[in-house]
Amino acid sequence: MKKTIAVAGLGQRGYRIYATLFHSMPERAKVVAVADVDAEKVKEAKESLQIAEDRCFSSAEEMLRMPKLADAMVIATLDRQHVAQAVKALEKGYDLLLEKPISGDLKECQEILEAARRLGRKVVVCHVLRYSPFYRKIKEILDSGALGELMNIQAIENVGYWHYAHSFIRGNWRNSEETTPMIMQKCCHDMDLMVWLTGRKCESVSSFGSLGYFNKEHAPEGATAYCMGGCKAKDRCPYDAEEFYINHPEKGVANGNTEWPVNMIEQYPTVENVRAALPTNQYGRCVFHCDNNVVDHQVVNLLMEGGLTVNFTMTAFTEEISRYSKYMGTHGQMIADMKTNVIEVERFGYPKEIIDLGTLEGHEGHGGGDAVIVPDFLDYLNGKECKGITSLADSLESHFICMAAEESRVQGGKVMELEAFRKSTSGFENK
Repeated sequence: MKKTIAVAGLGQRGYRIYATLFHSMPERAKVVAVADVDAEKVKEAKESLQIAEDRCFSSAEEMLRMPKLADAMVIATLDRQHVAQAVKALEKGYDLLLEKPISGDLKECQEILEAARRLGRKVVVCHVLRYSPFYRKIKEILDSGALGELMNIQAIENVGYWHYAHSFIRGNWRNSEETTPMIMQKCCHDMDLMVWLTGRKCESVSSFGSLGYFNKEHAPEGATAYCMGGCKAKDRCPYDAEEFYINHPEKGVANGNTEWPVNMIEQYPTVENVRAALPTNQYGRCVFHCDNNVVDHQVVNLLMEGGLTVNFTMTAFTEEISRYSKYMGTHGQMIADMKTNVIEVERFGYPKEIIDLGTLEGHEGHGGGDAVIVPDFLDYLNGKECKGITSLADSLESHFICMAAEESRVQGGKVMELEAFRKSTSGFENK
C-alpha cells in the first residue's frame, strides 16, 4: 500500500536523504508535506518534491498544529527538538522515522517510549548502519558461529580532521549544551552496533576523553577569529576554512562540489558566494576560537552480558572518515574495514577468507544503509516482517550506553553499572 510522508527538518538528512529517497519510489510513497525554519529550503523542497503550497510549513510545530497530513512523519530537526515533536506527532496519529539521537535525557527517552506504547504507534530510529550491507555481512558471520564464542571487540570511529572541524567545531553539533555530547551525537551508531551485532546488552561502561586540542590554548601565533580575518597562520593550518571549502580536491566548491559540506554555507554554493560568506559565516571561524565544547577524542570500555569486552575509540585526528573493527572469538578472528569495504575472516588453522563488499553497488550514505532503511520502513508500515527493523526499546539501549559513558568520562572514568544508572537517574526500566 502506498504511504504518504510528512518531513520535518529539511537539512542534509531530512531532505537530501530521506525525502529524496521517498520521492524516488513513487509507486510506494509520496511526500505530501514539509516543514523547516529556513524558507529557502522549504521553497526548494516544494518545487523538487511537488508539494502543495498549503502543505509547506515554517516549522515542525506549525505543521503539527494541523490535522494529521500523512501516514508517517520523518523527524530530522535539531537533536533537542526531537522528543517534543515526536510525542506530538505520535498523539496526532503519525508513525515515525526518527533521526538519531532520540534525546540525551533519560526522562525524555522514557516519555517517548511510553507515548509510543500507549498510542500503539510505530517508531523507527535511524540507526542506519544496521541496514548497510557491510554490517549485515558482519552480523551474518558472527551469527554463523564461524569465530566460535565471541570474546573481545575492538572498534574505532575515524571522524576525520575536516569532518570534525566542519560539524563539531564550527557546525551545529559543536556544543553539548545546545545539542548532545559527542559520544551520543556521533557514536550512538557504534553503541547500537555493539548491542545488535552481539545480541547482548551492556552491563557496565567506563570512559575517558577530552577536548584536548581545539581550544584557544592551541591557537597558533597570529590566528584570528575568522580564517579570512587577516590570519597569519593560514598558510600552515590544515583547518583553514577558505582552503578547505573552496579548494579541497573533493569537497571544495572550486572543484565542482556543490553538495555537503559546502551547501551548509550557501544553499546554492559558488566560489564567489562561499568566499563572500566565509569572513562572517560560522563555517569561516578559526577552529581554535569557537564556542565548541565536545570532546575531540574519547575511549569507551564496555562489559557486555556473558563477559564479552569491547574497546571503542572515537577520534577527530584522522585523515580518513571510516570505521574499523576487529572481532576475536575462540575459533577465529575477523577484521572489518569500512573504508575499503573489505572483511577478512581467519578461522584458526584455516586459510584467510577475504570478502570484498566494495564490488556491490549502492554503498553511498552510511555504507548503503540510508538506501535500505527507507524501503524497510515502508515495508514495516505495511505490516511486513523486516529483519533490520528494531523496536524503539532496542534502539534506546545505545542511548543509555552513551549517557553512562559520558557520565563516566565526566567523573574521570568511573565504572557505571547500566541498570543502576538508569534507575538512579530517572527510575527508567527498559523492558
